[in-house]
Amino acid sequence: MLVLILGLLLFLGTHSLIMVAPHLRENVVAASGKGAWMLPYAIASIIGLVLIVWGYGLARQDPTVLYAPPLALRHATLLLMLPVFPLLIAAYAPGHIKAAIGHPMLIATILWGAAHLLANGTLADLFLFGGVALWAVADWASVTRRPQGAASSKAASLRNDVIAVVGGLLVYVVFVGGLHRVLFGVSPL
Repeated sequence: MLVLILGLLLFLGTHSLIMVAPHLRENVVAASGKGAWMLPYAIASIIGLVLIVWGYGLARQDPTVLYAPPLALRHATLLLMLPVFPLLIAAYAPGHIKAAIGHPMLIATILWGAAHLLANGTLADLFLFGGVALWAVADWASVTRRPQGAASSKAASLRNDVIAVVGGLLVYVVFVGGLHRVLFGVSPL
């Protein structure tokens, strides 16, 4: 469990720097260039992610069960996950979805964490899915208080919304249809 917690602290801590030190990135970039920020940030993020995957795998070998989710919650998980991939794609596409929601990736992350807590009941699940969902809530609260950066010059596009929805639903079908089992050893069905 310690490896998982260390990974979460490193990964989420790296991604929380803007919450606690909003000008740190721009100060480092101004003083030393973009690489001075991106390289350590990327390395810390990758190491954190590797520790999360490794730690979660270790924790699954000897799980501490907190609750046994009923079958109905697993069905609710499938439903709650439905908008996650379209929202993730919408985060990178300047469409009406992104304009209306503002931060679709954070909403997708919250939904992902909450959905997985419905279907999984171990202590490691609580740390991983609950921790990431709570972090996304905190980041969402933080981002709404930060001054907005320069607006994108790209206009919201219905085409991008269609790409986000259709592409996201296709990714969802691929994950539910077998990719989740291949990657994580568990079929959502």
